[in-house]
Amino acid sequence: MDQQHRPTHRRLTRAEVRRRRRSRAIRRVAGLTAVVCLVVGGAAFLLNRKAPVPSASAAGAPASSADSETNGLLTDRLFPSSTAEPASEVVEESRCNALGLTKAEAAALLADPMMVLVNHTNKMPDNYTFDTKECGSQTAVNKTLQTPACDAFLEMQKAAAADGVTVWMQSGYRSVKYQTGLYERKTKYYTDRGYDTATAKEMAAAVVNPPGYSEHNCGLAADLNSPEHTGLDEGFENTTAFRWLCEHAVEYGFILRYPKGAEDKTEITYEPWHWRYVGRENAAKISASGLCFEDYIAQLHAIAG
Repeated sequence: MDQQHRPTHRRLTRAEVRRRRRSRAIRRVAGLTAVVCLVVGGAAFLLNRKAPVPSASAAGAPASSADSETNGLLTDRLFPSSTAEPASEVVEESRCNALGLTKAEAAALLADPMMVLVNHTNKMPDNYTFDTKECGSQTAVNKTLQTPACDAFLEMQKAAAADGVTVWMQSGYRSVKYQTGLYERKTKYYTDRGYDTATAKEMAAAVVNPPGYSEHNCGLAADLNSPEHTGLDEGFENTTAFRWLCEHAVEYGFILRYPKGAEDKTEITYEPWHWRYVGRENAAKISASGLCFEDYIAQLHAIAG
């Protein structure tokens, strides 16, 4: 083709390019909108044809049981009944027992290692392990306690000293081996006096618990005395130290383990020198209950189920 007959090509300006692009975009949007409208309209038409139109009588008829149940559930969720029992009342009901504890709280107390019950009929668990620490006096026979019990005793001893009262820890943790020696010596004491072995063991157990059945084996029992009265006997109750302990020991996690008047439950005669560490919060609960340790543990079992 001759050069003079070639079409003349003019480059579009930037403004023209933008206008053309805008025009094409508008056309695309319009086309898509039309397609969407057709699809939606068609679907609505088909649904309306399949769904029967309720008559006036049907509209006034009561709803089916299924519909009523569904509506009731929705109503209850959206508008809770004012007669529903408050959560606080439910909590109070679960505490309606002698100790005011829930089942979970009672179970937690029973699982606390500081609350282990060791007596004539409850042997210390074989897997009960712990660390000990020294806190006994210079003349103490067994100078250690479980570490938390030892720390609490030293704090209590310091507080007593600030009030001008001296308290000593005379006998604490005894190993099962040590307890075995005590029990066997006491048994021999009775056999040497003519009693048969079975009777001698029974009599020895009334004075010295068999191995594993003494609180001293768990490191939480402390026999206390003072310069006023160094003997471990009922004379200790006449001391300033004993009166101070009765007033303050619970603040440091200790309870009088074998109180006067509870012999039929503890099966141990009154021992004003024998104190048991259970932890501060636990001691406060036990003290408030007015129960001896055996009765308190029994109540926990009754609540925990």
